[in-house]
Amino acid sequence: MRKEDAFTGLEAAVVLIAFIVVAAVFSYVVLGAGFFATQKSQEVVHTGVAQTSSSVEVVGDVIGMANVADKRLESILFTVKLSPGSGAIDFDNVVILYSDANNVKTLARTTKPGSTTTNVGAGSGYASRGEWYIYERLNSNDDLLLEPFEQYTLTVGIPDDVTVGIDHQFTVEIRPAGGQSYAITRVTPSRFMAVNILRW
Repeated sequence: MRKEDAFTGLEAAVVLIAFIVVAAVFSYVVLGAGFFATQKSQEVVHTGVAQTSSSVEVVGDVIGMANVADKRLESILFTVKLSPGSGAIDFDNVVILYSDANNVKTLARTTKPGSTTTNVGAGSGYASRGEWYIYERLNSNDDLLLEPFEQYTLTVGIPDDVTVGIDHQFTVEIRPAGGQSYAITRVTPSRFMAVNILRW
């Protein structure tokens, strides 16, 4: 008759410890994979929000300057600031487009009358047709970086070969070199004054 040794408490403890170690390692691997997946998901969400959020936003009304005799809009004037959470925008690299039901035009950057700096300076007057520049900078330094707490007032001329009459819907789009573009869509009034508040 074969003699069999009993399963001692020490052996049971060794087996139990082995199970605990294996379970701990497995749990660490599973938790690590879970944390990695969560981190990647957060990065995707943050990236998506950054890409879909506009870089700038309009402050106040959009003003339209019209040629009353010819019953057409000549230029618009509006103020922009950074959207919450947006980084600085270099307006030396900004592109502005005009569009309506029949036209899409890229507007030319120009120099403000009397200015010695591209896009901004002393003097008065609004942008000529088909051109744009920075009319005024508020709380700003001497560069062309729109930064937090700064505001730029832009004047944008309607393209020379486009007639924007009464009750005409059009869009001016601001495209920074980096970040999402911002579209300003407005409708001209049913009767022009020299200076008009454009409606949505």
